Amino acid sequence: MTKEHAGLFTREGAQVPLQGVEVTGELLGGHARVRVRQRYRNDEPRPIEAVYTFPLPSDGTLSAFSMTCAGRRVEGIVKEREEAFRAYDDAVTAGHGAALLDEERSNVFTAQVGNLLPNEETIVEVEFLQAVTAEEGSVRWMLPTLVAPRYIPGKPAGDRTGHGSAEPTPRVPDADRISPPIGQVQYGLRMDLLVDLGREVIVESPSHAITVTRESGTRARVSFSRGEVSLDRDLVLSLRSSDTSAVFTPLATHRKGDKPGTFALTVVPDLLGMASAPPKQEVIFLVDVSGSMDGDSLPQAQAALRLCLRHLREGDRFNVIAFESSFRSFQPLPVPFTQRMLEEADRWVAALRADGGTELLGPMQAAARTAPDGVLVLLTDGQVGNEDEILRAVLAERKSARVYSFGIGTNVSDALLRDMAKQTGGDVEFIHPGERIDDKVVAQFSRALAPRITELQVYFDGVEGTELAPGELPPMVDGMPWTLLGRYPTPGTGKVTLRGRSGREPFALTVRVDFPAESDRPAVEKLWAAERIKGWEAASLTGRRADSMKKRIVELAVEHQIVTRYTSFVVVEERTGDRRASGQPETRVVPVNAPAGWAMFGTQKHEEAEVAPVIQRPGARGRGGSAPVAAGPPSRQAPAHAVMASAGGPPPPPAPAPAAPLRKLVSTAQAPDMAKKKKGGLLGGLFGGGSAEKSVMKESKMEPPSFSDDDDTYADGLASEQEEGFSASARDAEPQEAGAEALLGRQLANGLWAGTGPGPEPVQQARATALALLELLREGITSSHALHGAQVKKAVEALLTLAAQLTGAPEVAELALGVAWLVAAGPRTRGRIEQAARPLAGLNGRLGNDAELRQHVDTLATR
Repeated sequence: MTKEHAGLFTREGAQVPLQGVEVTGELLGGHARVRVRQRYRNDEPRPIEAVYTFPLPSDGTLSAFSMTCAGRRVEGIVKEREEAFRAYDDAVTAGHGAALLDEERSNVFTAQVGNLLPNEETIVEVEFLQAVTAEEGSVRWMLPTLVAPRYIPGKPAGDRTGHGSAEPTPRVPDADRISPPIGQVQYGLRMDLLVDLGREVIVESPSHAITVTRESGTRARVSFSRGEVSLDRDLVLSLRSSDTSAVFTPLATHRKGDKPGTFALTVVPDLLGMASAPPKQEVIFLVDVSGSMDGDSLPQAQAALRLCLRHLREGDRFNVIAFESSFRSFQPLPVPFTQRMLEEADRWVAALRADGGTELLGPMQAAARTAPDGVLVLLTDGQVGNEDEILRAVLAERKSARVYSFGIGTNVSDALLRDMAKQTGGDVEFIHPGERIDDKVVAQFSRALAPRITELQVYFDGVEGTELAPGELPPMVDGMPWTLLGRYPTPGTGKVTLRGRSGREPFALTVRVDFPAESDRPAVEKLWAAERIKGWEAASLTGRRADSMKKRIVELAVEHQIVTRYTSFVVVEERTGDRRASGQPETRVVPVNAPAGWAMFGTQKHEEAEVAPVIQRPGARGRGGSAPVAAGPPSRQAPAHAVMASAGGPPPPPAPAPAAPLRKLVSTAQAPDMAKKKKGGLLGGLFGGGSAEKSVMKESKMEPPSFSDDDDTYADGLASEQEEGFSASARDAEPQEAGAEALLGRQLANGLWAGTGPGPEPVQQARATALALLELLREGITSSHALHGAQVKKAVEALLTLAAQLTGAPEVAELALGVAWLVAAGPRTRGRIEQAARPLAGLNGRLGNDAELRQHVDTLATR
């Protein structure tokens, strides 16, 4: 790894004391246990105090804290926050070694390490736990690596209590505790992570080049291919089983001796049988165009938003709000989703540019007020300081509206997005540069519109469950893991029944459970205590009840050694003789990197994944590699300015422009050259964002062409509809993609293709759509395609909806559902196709045999 000269020095020219960070731990079947080691060294001639503000996952539970000095390891203990600080301060004043770990936000922590002795190395280790669940055999694990700058609204006021670069304000009174200084630092990140989910898995990373070393059985070790990397983006690992039907153990327990046991029950509800036609939705999209989104983030947001629009249904109403220091909307009020509105929204989104501060309060209030019972879709990097104020405002304006968020970019502050999702019954997805956006968008919209069970209550039969967490049971969403934690006084076997309502219909689900007398999973107990505390912290109490709740939180946190807003970890190393310092140590504040891809800091960061994909060590068993990720361009360099300060008013409204077609695919070998030519990277070229040179389609009629039943050449001539800005050599490199993209560009807003020929319109559209999907299949484009998969999925959904209208045309129904099966990926979608195909004799026995099915649909297509 190339080392850069550090950007912050002491008066004597010595380096800031943090030398490096290392992540170790295990991702096991039910949870992750991760240790973050910070290595400090004092190269000054006198004792110093190091202060380092760093992030951890907001859904993590801190479980241990230790300090190792001169070969001696000392374990920390949890105390009430002020008591912990006094213990730390007294120890440092007395000349002893000490370390303090405070929670500033649910995902921001500060470590203070006092009396670092000259020429001595000190290791501070933080351990945290996370629940690990999977959907269709896939697990995503993310570790944030730096506290990115955030927008701080309000004028400076109040006393400083921290060492950050921002001043406290009435709206963000702890701004100085969540704003570490920015510098080009020398310390880096190393990783040694054991993965064992009980079966062999494929490990990939969209954020970094990794090396996967297979060990015995189902174990694998994951490290960075470069050894050490910069702490300038989230570390993201994707783990998937080649067997997508595999599921994780739904019940985990812990019990020792005669004490009460603890359980974690996870169910993945299958509500397909209850699914009916989804109701019409009112959807408000909010897209962040502030200065922090400059660089890679805005093209990612534009790409995700354009995909979101394409997953609306006819009859839905929508609007788009762009926000920075101020906000503006696509239309004054939500409008119906039609082909014309889709094209106008595309042009409006493509013209967005990044500038200004992240003033999220106003637009979120406006969106919740406009659609109090709708769906709010937020696309942002979430770098704001007034999270609590925003959350309170949204909850005050909404009725039943749900917030679904996309966290875009390399350093997403996930606490606000998770809190809004949790308290409104929505959800959140995090999209890292290099990750496939279409799958995230489809999954998000599937959850937004999926069947759900509300008004849930739980009943125990044969066993007893107490002290349940969460206290208010959240809705159960089709296909989403749902977890209940609690205590059981005595062991036994019995049943747990969940009852609720699906719309107006009653719902019940019964699960058999075995609560054992002995079980050794201590992580379950800590996860239960943490979830219990989160529920208590969310309670809106005042006066004596608030004081009583605080006391209850402190007692449970101290009992289970958990850090909360009211408790902190402290560790003291008693020293004697020459190792005992005299006087007060000088404080050294550790700087952090500018986030990768943030052009506002003048950084030109390259994605780690551009250099190398997952590397499998020679002789390793199984799979673990992935194709190289296409390189993006350097971010546009801009002068550095004050931390997230507002920068002027909103840009002028975009001028009308013709609709941009889908761009040509670029192979990974061509991508770097393309990146040099155009700003915005591969995504910018594909979706028209981030470039003054963006290609536009020449003026043409907007009516989608149709093709007849017997027309096998419906793509003829489409390759001539080329865009400006692509060379002839690029066009010639993949001529089949030009026809495919032109064909995709003719997809209607309802997800189907227009057709002609005999039969009513549903039959015409079903056959036309099946022929279009068959042509895409011939060119290797299915629902798992990295760029075009979202549109294929929408077409499959539209065919499934249309299937009931094809009873009078069984051959067309067989063709449509057969092709849908071939282009679909994932057992849930294929399960729905299989259910719809049951009345069709021609598909019996063929859906499980792709070769025979392909021959059958090819024959039907020629009739």
